[in-house]
Amino acid sequence: MKCIIVLIYSIVLKVFLHVLWSFTRVIHVPFFCFCLTAGLTVSSSIRILDKRQDCNQLGLKNCQIKNCPDERIVKPRQHAPNGPEVGPHHLGVWMDEHGPVSVVNVSWTIKSDGNVKVLRGSQIDFLDESTNQSLCVQFVFNLSKQQNPNLSKWTFSLDGVVVEPHHSYRVSILNLPEPEDEPESLRMNITIPGCDDTRIQEAQMCLENGSLWDPHINHSVDLNKGLGKFSINVLFEAAQYSERYQVSIHSKGFNSSKSVSKENKTWLTVTFEFGWRQLPQCKMELLIQPFFVRCKNDCWRPKKDIDLCKYYPPRTLIIKACLALLVFGGFLAFLLWRAFQKDPVNSSLSAAKQQPEGFQVRERRRLLVIYSLDHPLYKNIVLKLSAFLATKCGTEVFLDLLDSTRLGVLGSIQWLDWHREQIESSKDKILILCSRGVKAKWKAMCGDKQVFLREDARSPMGDMLSPALSLMVPHFIRSASFEKYIVAYFDDVCSEDDVPSPFNITLRYKLMKQFEELFFRILNTEKHKPGIVNHIDGLSEENYHQCASGRALRDAIEAFHAYQLEHPQWFEEELLESSKTSSEICDDAKSTINLITYREPESAHVTSHLNTQETDFTVNTSGLYVAEELQMCTSVEFNQLISENIQHV
Repeated sequence: MKCIIVLIYSIVLKVFLHVLWSFTRVIHVPFFCFCLTAGLTVSSSIRILDKRQDCNQLGLKNCQIKNCPDERIVKPRQHAPNGPEVGPHHLGVWMDEHGPVSVVNVSWTIKSDGNVKVLRGSQIDFLDESTNQSLCVQFVFNLSKQQNPNLSKWTFSLDGVVVEPHHSYRVSILNLPEPEDEPESLRMNITIPGCDDTRIQEAQMCLENGSLWDPHINHSVDLNKGLGKFSINVLFEAAQYSERYQVSIHSKGFNSSKSVSKENKTWLTVTFEFGWRQLPQCKMELLIQPFFVRCKNDCWRPKKDIDLCKYYPPRTLIIKACLALLVFGGFLAFLLWRAFQKDPVNSSLSAAKQQPEGFQVRERRRLLVIYSLDHPLYKNIVLKLSAFLATKCGTEVFLDLLDSTRLGVLGSIQWLDWHREQIESSKDKILILCSRGVKAKWKAMCGDKQVFLREDARSPMGDMLSPALSLMVPHFIRSASFEKYIVAYFDDVCSEDDVPSPFNITLRYKLMKQFEELFFRILNTEKHKPGIVNHIDGLSEENYHQCASGRALRDAIEAFHAYQLEHPQWFEEELLESSKTSSEICDDAKSTINLITYREPESAHVTSHLNTQETDFTVNTSGLYVAEELQMCTSVEFNQLISENIQHV
């Protein structure tokens, strides 16, 4: 009997579980779909106000708007339409069931061509780049003509897309069906402004951020002279979506804050009391911080300036004391000045400071000029500088261009080495004029690409700079001899970047801005002494061109500067290919117009060097030594460079 009861119980239980499972299966799928739909509706902020949509136009057939299907419609290129054209988009505020929202309307046009016949609609994809939420809408229509009845392009728009302030949206519009190879879609980026934009200020989200709040701040000041206290009463209008406010008043070294609640009031009042001695300044700033529903602690804070200076009691005692100190200080300064004027020692020192002291140059200096033949116009500058040094400055200039006969007999290395030895055993100097060619040839000596300049090919001496650097750089970097070398460049046609790295150890002169300092260096004299600053008439940047040789030098510099402006790639144009033969280089040189007209310097006869009779001027000594970090190519490269040149000699 017990077995029969157990058997019946098990059968009833199985039937009940089967019925329950069947019922659960029936309601499971709809319930899951409902939950999924509800979840999408709640989590997605980008949506369309459907009641605003309308795609009906005159002459349009079968227009409807629906969600994008999962399957894409793809056709061959000849059976697919062209891409759409961009139209304007508009931002505004619309109403939905919860209140005003900010929306954007996007429009596009259809190209008026034969592909209109295969056009079956458009697909619009919206992507919120801030939240990565997306929206896809498909317009399905059929066009019978290339243009609408108004004889203009067909225009469609997706209206009422809900957007949020400060969000960026990426919009893609594609005509259907899609071509197989590559879809022609229209892409645009739309950035929604903040709530301070008048187009969306009335949206609910902006209202909850205080977009339309105007506090209408007013204040009044009461002064209790007997107690020496101020009382500032602040009155402002409360906002709809902020229940609490913090009112602050502060200046340099002083700050006072109070919190106040709205409590169904339209206007709120806050009173501050403090003694006037507490304030380090009489000008203060009033600040009101609201706490709106959305922006919380980071809302816009209106400010207002408060001027309490007119309420301060007069401080006559302090004013009188300051005036007395001012008068006494002025009288004391007058007495010291009179005593200083009567002191004969101080008077002579003052006169020495006012009058430059100089001396006659009794020995003519010699100068060897090292440079690169970058361009015919630059060669002209070097020649004019040599003439200016000879005629105006009384300097004996050695230049390879003016000593071709001796160069042909001795050779470039022997000629340079002989002049270097003569100068290093005397008080004379070597001037190195840095330019684009100097920097390029130095880099070539350190292992970079070889440099062949057109002007070197024309010159019978060839490239004189590379052997000069090989001979002089080892002597230059010695502490005992680097003072013999002067490094300079013409600022209008070159730059400090053209100075090779070994020469960064010394001062680089800008010509003609610092020519006077350079000439003091040539003379081994000092421009500055205690209480004295000396100058030489006619050598400053403002007046060096007042003489004939200086005017010719200025004209040469301006001519090359103008040429560089018209030909930015002038240096590259002067470079020659190493593969050219000697005859090709000569033919190339002959085909170029000679840009130099060199005139013999005034009052001087140019032979192997430049001489002059103008030596009456006054100068003084200078100590211009700047120790900088020595930068040059590696020691292995430099030693190899020197050994190669010695073997060549």
